[in-house]
Amino acid sequence: MKPTEPTHGSHGGHGHGDAAHHGHGHGEFGGHGHSHRTADPAARRALTGAVVLTMGFMLVEAGVGLWSRSLALLADAGHMLADAGALLIALIAQRVAERPRTERSTFGYRRAEVLAAFVNGMLLAGISFLILKEAGDRYFDPVPIRGGAMLGTAVGGLLVNLLVALVLLRSQTQSLNVRAAFAHVLSDALGSVAAIAAGVAVVVWNATRVDALVSTLIALLVAWSGFRVLRETAGILLEAAPPHLDVAAVERTIRESPGVADLHDLHVWRISDRFDALTAHVVLLRGEHGTEVCRRVAERLATEHGLDHVTIQPEAPPPDEVVAVRASRDGAAIQGPK
Repeated sequence: MKPTEPTHGSHGGHGHGDAAHHGHGHGEFGGHGHSHRTADPAARRALTGAVVLTMGFMLVEAGVGLWSRSLALLADAGHMLADAGALLIALIAQRVAERPRTERSTFGYRRAEVLAAFVNGMLLAGISFLILKEAGDRYFDPVPIRGGAMLGTAVGGLLVNLLVALVLLRSQTQSLNVRAAFAHVLSDALGSVAAIAAGVAVVVWNATRVDALVSTLIALLVAWSGFRVLRETAGILLEAAPPHLDVAAVERTIRESPGVADLHDLHVWRISDRFDALTAHVVLLRGEHGTEVCRRVAERLATEHGLDHVTIQPEAPPPDEVVAVRASRDGAAIQGPK
């Protein structure tokens, strides 16, 4: 049996003094629901078209690069391979992420997109290393290059990259993978411009070493793309606080909410792209109702910080200290021994 989607409500409807006796079966609350994002069909179609275009021309560029002996073309083909891999991974990950949540995977498969993007970042790092190694060899031991074929193919690569970027433009904000793929395509377009410059240098001046230098530039572009993807996905996998959230400001918001006496065990993290979560324990002011305080806190977090996947655990205030007293012989109360 699949668990039902939790609703936004209080933790057991705690009253003034009974909050200390509840269990820790967290729900969510805040007086409103939240939708768990699914992949946009338009974004999926855009990814599919981009994969076909990128993979198709990548094969052309690799073939011409081998025939013309241009490392810049081969490097650009490797960059396009990384782009195609990013697009394909994003497409597969979106399908996986749409699978319903189960008793074993209570958040569903949202992290599939993050894991896919992380793998893509590792792929980019590996490709950049291979290109840099080959570029060094080519610079000190130049080889003849067929400049005309190199130049024509580099121009074609630029046009294809611009077309793919246009296809992804409207979908690049939908998911981490699509944004990553969009960034890769743009950087690959810069790589194509560099390959065109190298082709001109080879055709006009027979400057074959320029091909190796341009390959180094493309490798650095690939490495930078990989670093950015790895940095963002590693933060999610390590459950770091979302970069756009000021955790100190979030804590102040909770502490300043009416009915909150104290706060502890505050955790803010990202389940997947565009899905942030928060849990916290709040100590109630004496005479406050747990359900009402939790509702206030959740509403303020949603309004001021955009957090709508919130779990608040209310706790009763500590009991008053009991002081032993005894009566003196004249009837006046005096404090007993400690």
